[in-house]
Amino acid sequence: MLKKAKLCGIIFPVVLKGNSCFAQVFTCAKFMWFEFLGKGMVIYLAYEQAVSRVEKKYDISTVTASRLNNRLSIALPADSHNREGGYMVRSLYFDTVYSDDLADKQSGLLCRRKIRLRCYNPDDEIVKLERKYKNGQYQYKQSLNIKKSEAISMIKGDYSVLLTMDNAFAKELYAIMTTQLYRPKVIVEYQRLAFTLEENDTRITIDSDIKSTMASFNIFDPNLQMIPSLTSPILEVKYNNFLLDYVKDIVNITDRIESSISKYELACNSY
Repeated sequence: MLKKAKLCGIIFPVVLKGNSCFAQVFTCAKFMWFEFLGKGMVIYLAYEQAVSRVEKKYDISTVTASRLNNRLSIALPADSHNREGGYMVRSLYFDTVYSDDLADKQSGLLCRRKIRLRCYNPDDEIVKLERKYKNGQYQYKQSLNIKKSEAISMIKGDYSVLLTMDNAFAKELYAIMTTQLYRPKVIVEYQRLAFTLEENDTRITIDSDIKSTMASFNIFDPNLQMIPSLTSPILEVKYNNFLLDYVKDIVNITDRIESSISKYELACNSY
């Protein structure tokens, strides 16, 4: 449904998507995201140069992943967290009781979001609370470090801890997660090899051993029982503005078409 929103006295056309709407401002170089929380209540959440950050994903074979790892290890600096076989990434995704965020992904909507808690070790005392927007191949991510005790409260469905933080992002998430009835949905875990380049904030990752569980939402449990979500690795290429030619040449050995693959969607489809 087409409506209008006002920002700085200027009226922009916006397209409603459930309780949210997306506004294309003049060109695809900028985007705005609003949350409608009731009659006349609007939270302005994001206004960003979305064109600057690009994210592309590719479903690759184990052999290709090994070849890429060998080439990237020579050409690009390795992430400081890299170990042999990569480092662990574990995320707990939240969604509405109607799984609206999942439905948006499965429907192929251009603009969508994900909310998650992320840790890199079950013993972590500090975890990341993230909200990620996608607009086609462009992304915008907000992140906040929170304490383990605060994360546990959120896992139990108590989002009031977000109001105790002196942070506008935390308060926005509280409004969204309470009014739109967000609940823990699924845990996704995988091993990541990452390579970085300062130019254009380039980051290349190879994710493997992707598994998930809906049996427990405790991301701090070192003995979580999970099932495989995908047997083949995923290559992710992220950069600002453009990808340097020599990096593009390395990535092109995959000879694969870009995929819209989502670890969250894969995990949900496993059950």
